[in-house]
Amino acid sequence: MSQINSKQRAFLRSMCNTMDPSLFIGKEGILDTTVQECENLLEARELIKCSIQKEAPLSAREALEQLCEKTGAEPVQCIGRKFCIYRPKQKSDPVIQLPL
Repeated sequence: MSQINSKQRAFLRSMCNTMDPSLFIGKEGILDTTVQECENLLEARELIKCSIQKEAPLSAREALEQLCEKTGAEPVQCIGRKFCIYRPKQKSDPVIQLPL
């Protein structure tokens, strides 16, 4: 996947602000089922917000890096215990149209 530029990242960040987390990472950390759930969410929504629970063994930054590496997604934003990642749909046309 190609890197997204700063204008595209800013556009995606603005979309993240109003989103609720759809993926939660708990005390087990990132398991295969977590990665599969993330894949399914990315294919359905393209842009997802994730939340790290207090008892999780990872920081939000570590979880962001691991999920992006395993799913081929791009990091958008990481603030506190929440982060957003983006990956255009792979099985059909992307819904989110990024600015050039």
